[in-house]
Amino acid sequence: MNEEVRLTAWVRGRVQGVGFRWFTRAKALEIGGLVGFALNLADGRVQVVAEGTRKGCDALLDWLREGDTPGEVAGVTEIWDTPRGIYDTFAIR
Repeated sequence: MNEEVRLTAWVRGRVQGVGFRWFTRAKALEIGGLVGFALNLADGRVQVVAEGTRKGCDALLDWLREGDTPGEVAGVTEIWDTPRGIYDTFAIR
């Protein structure tokens, strides 16, 4: 459960212009040990990339799906991969 992983999630719904990326960064920092970024996409989705423990990434994914997020999440699609180790912090892009 403490293996290092990379989570890439695409969040659909009313998630731009509502502080979603800021709150996602704050949640990642609250969970601790996560690095990556949250990025607005041209099609209205937010892409979230997080690297850290499987437990931490699972907690962030659970929050994206069912947490007290700003806006309105209609759905989340995710893929799992091995971490690339290129991030120093969790950023808003």
